[in-house]
Amino acid sequence: MTPPVETGTALLDGIRVLDLTNVLAGPYAGYQLALQGADVIKIEMPGAGDLARRLGADRSLGDDLLGASFLAQNAGKRSLTLNLKDPAGRDALLRAVRDADVLVENFRPGVMDRLGVGWEVLRKENPALIYCAISGFGQTGPMRGRPAYDQIVQGLSGMMSVTGTAEVTPLRSGFPVADTLGGMAAAYAVAAALVRRGRTGQGALLDVSMLEAALTAMGWVTSNYLITGRTPEPMGNENFTAAPSGTFRTADGHLNIAANRQQQFATLCRLIGRPELLDDPRYGHPADRKTHRDELRAEIETGLVLRNAEEWEEVLSDAGVPAARVLSVPDALGLEQLAVRHFVSKLPFPDGRDRMLDVLGSPVQVDGAPIGPAFPPPLLGEHTDAVLAELGYVQEEIEQLKERGAV
Repeated sequence: MTPPVETGTALLDGIRVLDLTNVLAGPYAGYQLALQGADVIKIEMPGAGDLARRLGADRSLGDDLLGASFLAQNAGKRSLTLNLKDPAGRDALLRAVRDADVLVENFRPGVMDRLGVGWEVLRKENPALIYCAISGFGQTGPMRGRPAYDQIVQGLSGMMSVTGTAEVTPLRSGFPVADTLGGMAAAYAVAAALVRRGRTGQGALLDVSMLEAALTAMGWVTSNYLITGRTPEPMGNENFTAAPSGTFRTADGHLNIAANRQQQFATLCRLIGRPELLDDPRYGHPADRKTHRDELRAEIETGLVLRNAEEWEEVLSDAGVPAARVLSVPDALGLEQLAVRHFVSKLPFPDGRDRMLDVLGSPVQVDGAPIGPAFPPPLLGEHTDAVLAELGYVQEEIEQLKERGAV
């Protein structure tokens, strides 16, 4: 039997989070908090639950309300079903808020207010509550009420305009980067608000905009325009800031190289057997190398095609030149580096079927140990009775709530 992996300190142990989110940005935020030890209670609509329960590559899992998209972001959470359109369901949420530290929601702005459980109502129940609202564009401004999904934000932020090449732009990222960035921003903001509350006892209203999170993450793309007025353009796999820095062909695949410093460029030329490139006036200065990046690429590839990508990765990395293969997702997840750090957690499948569930853990290790989910994603409403009992409901009251469809 494989010995259990020692896990890191639960940094948010004792913190209770009410997770009223759906699909990805909000559930991702809640998952990051759960990974750090928070007691995350996922509040879902009876009979339906998070839309992500129906999403993912395996249709049969979706039919069982255990879609792969849901399983990926909800391990370590408990599921409580509440019908917030029913007064008794709202009352149960208000009771839960009194004992909660954090509430996270990603409804369209105004929905929580219309349900009668917006910020102004909830802060009266718990003045120390940290209320985090994630939306496409924020709680204010002329676009606040618009619906938004990841691709909508990718397009509006300018991400798609700088992805790909001039021939194929606009191009979306191959993964939901705007959703993920919004969720990460929310988790970080909640952690920061908890620090302030620990000092002052003061709650917080956190307004997270996916559009703004996306723009913030675009780095030099936005900063070059703001500071110099230069409009960014798509450059494919090239790096605007340096050359040679991009994706190169080898004997058997592609290799990313970032020889941004002069010494790295010199080492690269020597190792690929092209030292004469150092004396070529087209490549003598970093700015000249950017001007002649296409010619330089062709020259470098004449050396790289003599060996395979994995060999070059080792040779160049060992010599201090940043280089790595371009891998498929399965190959990336199979890296020994991730296995050594126990980044992927194996959990029992939620409904007891005869298979294990692999999910990603936290990208942050704590005190030298990995952080993974404590238990599998929940079945819809799996913990309703237990959570309501924790809130003071007796079994007769719970049965009455069920009969009226409030839970």
